[in-house]
Amino acid sequence: MTRRRRIYEGKAKVLFEGPEPGTLVQYFKDDATAFNNQKKGVITGKGVLNNRISEYLMSRLSEIGVPTHFMRRLNMREQLVREVEIIPIEVVVRNVAAGSLSQRFGIPEGTPLPRSIIEYYYKSDELSDPMVSEEHITAFGWAAPQDLDDMVALSLRVNDYLSGLFLGIGLRLVDFKLEFGRLWENEEMRIVLADEISPDNCRLWDVKTNEKLDKDRFRQDLGRVEEAYQEVARRLGILPEGGPTDVKGPKTLQ
Repeated sequence: MTRRRRIYEGKAKVLFEGPEPGTLVQYFKDDATAFNNQKKGVITGKGVLNNRISEYLMSRLSEIGVPTHFMRRLNMREQLVREVEIIPIEVVVRNVAAGSLSQRFGIPEGTPLPRSIIEYYYKSDELSDPMVSEEHITAFGWAAPQDLDDMVALSLRVNDYLSGLFLGIGLRLVDFKLEFGRLWENEEMRIVLADEISPDNCRLWDVKTNEKLDKDRFRQDLGRVEEAYQEVARRLGILPEGGPTDVKGPKTLQ
């Protein structure tokens, strides 16, 4: 990385001052954390893969009209993004019972949910990202009711699109986490998708075998974590058999 002013460093990414006003450079690290930073490790090459996967998915979402902070990929580990005011809420969309949902309600992992469920979590490492309600979010001023409506509408749209995209390459989108920000342009504000979309914040299972191809392999000590991320990239057409190259899009499984 060249020497630039560091704006923020999180568990998986670093944000640097961008080349132009209103832009940031988002750098993807190989660091991995789980259980609210209680478990730490390194997944070799994860940053490179997540940069490519998130670039691909954010670009596809932009094409169907979902506003995002993504502008373009700069190199193997960095992408240029618009500077946004991050809303301190994680929106989790669940399609299949897994993780904390299974634990909280005693639902066997892998049980299809009757409909997609949206949950909210307050972004705070110190408080271990507690689950919150819409009442908490609006009462404490984290987001206005209209902001929340926009976030929910965008989350459901992202879920519909990504569920179909992943199904086409033999993956089930079990659940995923989204973050949003406020983008100010000419005194006008709009809610846009921010952060990343990758196996770090999506649960992706093979449709036929239910093999986990996401960060649960790290959380649960299942091994072959790097291979799982590579397999997701390979199915998306980002990492074909011959090695990393720039290709147009995913190869649909028959």
